[in-house]
Amino acid sequence: MKRIVFGQKDNCDGNDTECLNGRKKRADREYWVRLMNRFSVPFQALWCCVLYFIMELISRRSFIGAWKYMTDSPLVFLYNAFLIFTTMSVAFLFRRRVWVRVFVSGFWFVLSLANGIILSNRVTPFTGQDLKLLADAKKVVTEYIPPVLFGLMMAGLAAGIFFLIRYFFKAPKYQGKRNWFVDVVIVGASIALFAGATELGIHTRILSSYFGNLAMSYQNYGFPYCFSVTVFDTGMSRPNGYSEKLISYIEKDEDEKLPDSDTKGAADTNLVFLQLESFFDPETVTSLRISEDPIPYFHKLQKKYSSGMLKVPVVGAGTVNTEFEAITGMSLSYFGAGEYPYKTVLKKETVESIPFDLREIGYSTHAIHNNEATFYGRNTVYPNLGFDTFTSEEYMPDITDVTETGWVKDHILTSEIMKALKSTDGADYVYTVSVQGHGDYPTEPVVSDPVITVTGAEKKEQNDYSWEYYCEQIHEMDQFVHELTDTLQNFDEPVVLVMYGDHLPTMGLKESDVKGWNLYRTPYIIWDNMGLKKKDKNLAAYQIAAEVLKRLGLYDGTLVRYHESERGDRFYQSNLEVMQYDMLYGEQYVYNGTSPFAPTDMKMGIEPIQVERIVKSGTDEEPLYYIYGQNFTAASRLAVNGEMVKDTVCVSNSLLLAQGLELKGTDEISVVQKSDTSNEILSETDEKPLALYLEKGEATKN
Repeated sequence: MKRIVFGQKDNCDGNDTECLNGRKKRADREYWVRLMNRFSVPFQALWCCVLYFIMELISRRSFIGAWKYMTDSPLVFLYNAFLIFTTMSVAFLFRRRVWVRVFVSGFWFVLSLANGIILSNRVTPFTGQDLKLLADAKKVVTEYIPPVLFGLMMAGLAAGIFFLIRYFFKAPKYQGKRNWFVDVVIVGASIALFAGATELGIHTRILSSYFGNLAMSYQNYGFPYCFSVTVFDTGMSRPNGYSEKLISYIEKDEDEKLPDSDTKGAADTNLVFLQLESFFDPETVTSLRISEDPIPYFHKLQKKYSSGMLKVPVVGAGTVNTEFEAITGMSLSYFGAGEYPYKTVLKKETVESIPFDLREIGYSTHAIHNNEATFYGRNTVYPNLGFDTFTSEEYMPDITDVTETGWVKDHILTSEIMKALKSTDGADYVYTVSVQGHGDYPTEPVVSDPVITVTGAEKKEQNDYSWEYYCEQIHEMDQFVHELTDTLQNFDEPVVLVMYGDHLPTMGLKESDVKGWNLYRTPYIIWDNMGLKKKDKNLAAYQIAAEVLKRLGLYDGTLVRYHESERGDRFYQSNLEVMQYDMLYGEQYVYNGTSPFAPTDMKMGIEPIQVERIVKSGTDEEPLYYIYGQNFTAASRLAVNGEMVKDTVCVSNSLLLAQGLELKGTDEISVVQKSDTSNEILSETDEKPLALYLEKGEATKN
């Protein structure tokens, strides 16, 4: 029996059937290899189209959706296939071309699979920033991927890597003489044509270089393009005309237009900013029929206090980008497409902000969010924005009242805002981010007896479940606003409360669906207990803080002064870009070359967590330890010699119970606040020997 080897010559007699069959198979294989080599460019292009269709099928989780996208947007589809083709064109520089194509195909497939899994669990798609934040991989795994699925993914990845390694040695090589000139021309032409196609696509608006709604942009412009943009397009480019002379001219113009800041009296006014999750008026959706006004109190306030529409940088998701604009006075328009500064520059750099500016005139600054501290890395970003304290859900005493989809309800924020206002003798700036209205919105019944009923949506499940759930949540948020303003009205200090939605909800809305609005506008109100005059106007999120401070006679801060003096100037937007670049990426001419702002020593929580005494109970075989103290929460864990005790139970805000361990008097004891999602330790009490706390006697639950 002869061994048939690809490419090996053989001599078969007429009676050797196996040898003849082997020769035929080898001839067929060589024919297809020659054919693939001769027409490698069109075959590769065809495969890239097939691969891209598979990628969109995964992202959209629908064959019909992927097909409709391909047929409705053929130019965008072909552009993305061309992008994949361009990355795959490097195969022409190698003899193992098939292996290179398999490798590149696998790379894109894994990225699209990650995007599909993430989209199944959150609104925001997979971005370049997610890829870069490898340190947060554990958080992504625990938050978005079930353990069993993660195990299967790891097994699949290991199998894929093993296959690539094994296939590297078995993959067919290019046969024949190499023509390097032709190969290099193919690669160079692919890159050049792709660059030209990109410019043409943006110029003709087939593509966009600005992603206001990241999820919608991925749907409209395709995963490969959008993902690539989020990888490479970050930060700010140097604006045309940027120079020290231009910065000096802008500052001189500000000084001529603005009076001196009058901080006397105004610095005693508390400022509370309340960013309401996905909050807007659903009655403006033309197709919906809603049984009653879901936000009657908000509408009542709009008639009495300064109000208008707020231009926000995102739709459907991206809370922190509206937050970034309102806190810094910077516009997201000049950053990379789909960029989240909280995930990029602000992880390491400080930036002048409203909190920093107000701290200079005696304010204390607080951030409050009834969600996890590590969400969008707020616990590491907020010190770079000038906050003195940050109260997240891990520091809130009762987070058991949650929506049917698991988000902490907003009414808990009233007491937390009041704690912040009462925590100092002077004026306070409190930036509060709500979460109750957060999506995704259910397409199955979860609200047993809805107060408000909705009909008229395009899909029945949106009528009965998504919109009704949403209206139920904003109705409760409206009641929370009522409770908050009533509480602040009776507060014995002057307060200005600024309320607005961060973006429209994730309901697949189009501009034609919303009466009188575009998708980038939400309602705002400036409420006060001081009798400020009502002034209605439309603003951008990056302008609203300056507008409020101007009404109080405060003109402190680089961008505060800029917005107060230059809004309406014909060079307002272009010079804003220059100012932002100088402050964050440029030579910092506004600070004479060196920024005066350093990260704050931010404290987690308003009220300090304290351990007062520990009582041992139970038996020697099964000892129990009762830890008494103050301000414990569900996130509190006993730590022994730096190791957390998992079996720690929060009985009340003054009592923890730990079991399953035996302690010695010399063991170092502390209580830590832990993020459940990332297991990150947010704060820790001072470590002290157990002997200093241990008491004999009966434990009590008081």
